[in-house]
Amino acid sequence: MASRVADQAVGRNFCLYNGDCVEVARGLPDESVGFTVYSPPFESLYTFSDDPRDMSNCLDKDTFWTHFKFLIAEILRITKPGRLTAVHCMQLPTSKMRDGFIGIRDFRGEVVRAHQDAGFIFHSEVMIRKDPVSAMQRSKSIGLLHKQLVKDSTISRMALADYVVIFRKPGDNPEPVSGPFDAYYGCEAEPDGALKSESNFRGVSWDKPGDPWYSVAVWQRYAESVWMDIAQGDVLSRKDARDEPDEAHISPLQLTVIRRCVDLWSNPGDVVFSPFAGIGSELYVALQMGRKAMGAELKPSYFKQAIKNLEDAEKHSGSGNLLDLMGVAGAK
Repeated sequence: MASRVADQAVGRNFCLYNGDCVEVARGLPDESVGFTVYSPPFESLYTFSDDPRDMSNCLDKDTFWTHFKFLIAEILRITKPGRLTAVHCMQLPTSKMRDGFIGIRDFRGEVVRAHQDAGFIFHSEVMIRKDPVSAMQRSKSIGLLHKQLVKDSTISRMALADYVVIFRKPGDNPEPVSGPFDAYYGCEAEPDGALKSESNFRGVSWDKPGDPWYSVAVWQRYAESVWMDIAQGDVLSRKDARDEPDEAHISPLQLTVIRRCVDLWSNPGDVVFSPFAGIGSELYVALQMGRKAMGAELKPSYFKQAIKNLEDAEKHSGSGNLLDLMGVAGAK
């Protein structure tokens, strides 16, 4: 059971703050985080609360980016040299009411440029397939409706894909993230971890984890420019996190995506940071995979649900007090 104060919950291997992510990040030691993974608010596309500290509760684009850039600078400071931060994002649809036209804005590109301006190196990126039917049901976009195609296809468009864009802090990594893969995280794995279709891996052995070519087969899938094997519904339960009234847009990142990122770019025992913890998806996976989890969540209902999720994952994590390991003042 995690110990709690008014704005903080501490488990054996996690610490979650109920507060502004910029303020939380400013309290963390320099170069103490091994990997950061998160999904930021997509400006005001979905507004999660009426708190003035909430980045999704912004008047305009400039307000959002002024706030977000403070966080990016702090993440650069707390990241170990040579280590990575992974940001989940998408392109943003425009509207006549807000933007004066119907189209798409390059939010992904703006995320990239903001990190580069802060001093990060643009390391890599991957696109994640988005199901157009699910996207239509969620967004109610007329551009995804077949009847719009019949009426006037110049308004029709494709579903907006998700992206994970990855940035590296300059410097040499003193603790290499090394070793072969011993598990495959995706929707085409057998229960025992074997990969389903040999044809998907161009003849490379895929028999079982432990086979000398198994890691090669997994890497060939992960190295694809588009991840097609992500189950869209592979998310933490979120029904208990809703407020009344709520924004009705709780959208946790798929656990499969997080598992791949954590496995690819962090070591067991590393501190994994999530500044927009939500209901705890990134931290939940970090604990399950033997990492230490540090996060911030501003909304009280999400904070409470995240604690439940992290306590559930805690029993599968290692030992050692996270705050002691990081040298955070006031650790108990």
